[in-house]
Amino acid sequence: MASSPCGNSNFDSGLEIKTRSVEQTLIPLVSQITTLINHKDKPKKSEGTQAAVHRVGQAVSVAVGRFVTVGEAIATENQELKDEMGQACFEARRAGDTIAQLTDVGPALPSRSDGPVTVFSDRTGMVKAARLLLSSVTKVLVLADRIVIKQIITSRNKVLVTLDHLERVSTFQEFVQIFSQFGNEMVEFAHLTGDRQNDLKDEKKKARMAAARAVLEKCTMMLLTASKTCLRHPDCESARINKDAVFRRMRCALEQVIEIVTEARSCGENKMLPASIYNAINNFKSSVECLRENLNSPSPQSIGSQLEALVERTEDFTDSAYTSHEQRQAILGLCQLARQEAQQLVQAWAEAQSVQAKEATEDMEVAILKTCQSASELRRELHKVAVVRAADLLKVHGEQLPLRALKAAGAEGNLEAVAEYSRTLTEQKEQLVETCRLLCHVSGTEPLEITCIHAEETFHVIGPQIVSAAQTLALHPSSKIAKENLEVFCEAWESQLCDMALLLREINDVFEGRRGDKRSYVSLPRTGKHTANMKTAKAVKLDAEEQTSMAKQGLELRLLSSDVDAEVEKWEEQEHDVVRQSQSLASMAHNMYLFTRGEGLLKTTVDLFHQAEVLSEEGLQLCSSLRTFSTQLVEEEEKSVVMTEMEKMLPLCQQLQTGARSPVQGKTATFQKVDSSIQTTRGILTVVLSILSICHKLTRKYKSERSSLGSLQDWRERQDASTPVKEEETLNKDSNGFGVKSLEQHIVGLNLLESK
Repeated sequence: MASSPCGNSNFDSGLEIKTRSVEQTLIPLVSQITTLINHKDKPKKSEGTQAAVHRVGQAVSVAVGRFVTVGEAIATENQELKDEMGQACFEARRAGDTIAQLTDVGPALPSRSDGPVTVFSDRTGMVKAARLLLSSVTKVLVLADRIVIKQIITSRNKVLVTLDHLERVSTFQEFVQIFSQFGNEMVEFAHLTGDRQNDLKDEKKKARMAAARAVLEKCTMMLLTASKTCLRHPDCESARINKDAVFRRMRCALEQVIEIVTEARSCGENKMLPASIYNAINNFKSSVECLRENLNSPSPQSIGSQLEALVERTEDFTDSAYTSHEQRQAILGLCQLARQEAQQLVQAWAEAQSVQAKEATEDMEVAILKTCQSASELRRELHKVAVVRAADLLKVHGEQLPLRALKAAGAEGNLEAVAEYSRTLTEQKEQLVETCRLLCHVSGTEPLEITCIHAEETFHVIGPQIVSAAQTLALHPSSKIAKENLEVFCEAWESQLCDMALLLREINDVFEGRRGDKRSYVSLPRTGKHTANMKTAKAVKLDAEEQTSMAKQGLELRLLSSDVDAEVEKWEEQEHDVVRQSQSLASMAHNMYLFTRGEGLLKTTVDLFHQAEVLSEEGLQLCSSLRTFSTQLVEEEEKSVVMTEMEKMLPLCQQLQTGARSPVQGKTATFQKVDSSIQTTRGILTVVLSILSICHKLTRKYKSERSSLGSLQDWRERQDASTPVKEEETLNKDSNGFGVKSLEQHIVGLNLLESK
């Protein structure tokens, strides 16, 4: 892995790097060593070349010395890794000294003209030292990473012990005391696992970690109210069932986190994702297209078996009681069409074989195209069925009628009504569970598949928990804590519905080729924002002539957004505020480009103006980030360059915002407003391109000036630093916490009076 940045497999350390922090620490070192290795061993060299190579060699040696000092300190603090870390540090120091010697041309470099002038003559020795250095440094970093993993495991173990104590408490006084400790331990665990989640390179592991942490976030508050309810009503069976389910789910989520960070092979990670139709169709199309290159294969009969396996998976759609007759017939019809096209392909392949064709015949090419097209049409129909079902369910469940009815019936002590509405909620739960399964089939990426599975499991578990909480309230209608408990579980259900709506949007983005699988923000206005505009503006659709006149500007917008994406790819720090906000602006501009083609999310001019307003707000946020960025620069000239770009950006964003909010009447005025919005957006993206380039150069400059291995020192400082200010910062809603700020407030207010 360490070899990848320099493109030389000789530098492979033999250790797999799983986190971004370790990888980013190695990149500057790899860059410097690459400079040395690629140095041309010419008979004569300029004094400047010799001095430059000498400086790089000495810089590597000094950086390694600092690095090893930190590594040795870590070894002293962690006895179980002392021997391994000590050996790796010894090898790193030896390799650094060797590189320094090989690049040392002596103090009288400018005046040496009579002797042999070489920066280093032992090229083999340099390569050997470079390999040893990369290998040993990588090993030190991986060992340091093991300490982080150990911290997470230790934190989890503390949580588990306290969880066991909580489950066994019999008095409120004991519960209050232990839950306060539990809350603090969960805060620590939230911070550690959040940092780890952000650091993971594997997107599937990140998705699994996010799912497990989401469970812990919801279950922490459920555990509080479910335990209090059980203590208040110790003889209530439904309260006990409710509490036991929460404890089981928390333990399962804690175990999943440890499986991810330790890569345990017991379950979890090794559980294969359900075979999705999306992947099956992709594999089928790949096999079909490979026939062009495999005319001499014995037989393409595997194509038929692949197709039948694919068709079998569509039964999740066709066998569903919630799939309409028309949808079922459409799916079955497309499956039959795919079979026919595949059979035609087999026949065309056989004919090509009979004439001993050396390449695919015209008939075979046509058959391949038709077979792939039929598979794509099947995928499109299945996607449509899944997302329409999900959208309809979300619309129905948005009213929360069964939850309201359960709360009311429970508060009245009406057990019969609770039973009736519980059946309604259970039916809705089954619909949501099945819909999540269908969405998993068409989600398009493995991280989204994992999120779909998490949503399915969440609905499956929370549904019965709401029922048991409602039963408890019906048995004790005057109990404030039983009422609060039901509220918490209902809120968890509603939260999962909101998460499902976001998931549905991401799946649609992937299907339609938008960059939703790479973005975490929502580019369209959220509910409740810009309501004044939405009430007064009148939607206008552009006619064909106006649409054509917009096409040229739209194309320029698309090219600019692509250029921004290309510039973003150059950054190593993809989470940098400047990068993230620039990506957001590019994606929203892409939506506006699609509007000029009559495609995408923006259907009317009202949608376009809303998008322009959101884009202007994001642009103003970027200006704020640039101002912060400039304060981190040392040289006044550099600050001036950044502030100049910000001053170009600011009036454009304000102009776009003002224009988007200004009311217009009549088709001509509306068309002019569209034209102005797109032109101003083009101006903003042009400035964004310049901003990205400038900030990237400055970031790289400052990074190269720091020690190439200094981030390990930062790592150690982060382990030691635990100031109240830092903790408070990490507990906001965008932090890595489980929503633990509200948990801490709950702990403060927890007292015996709540049991009444």
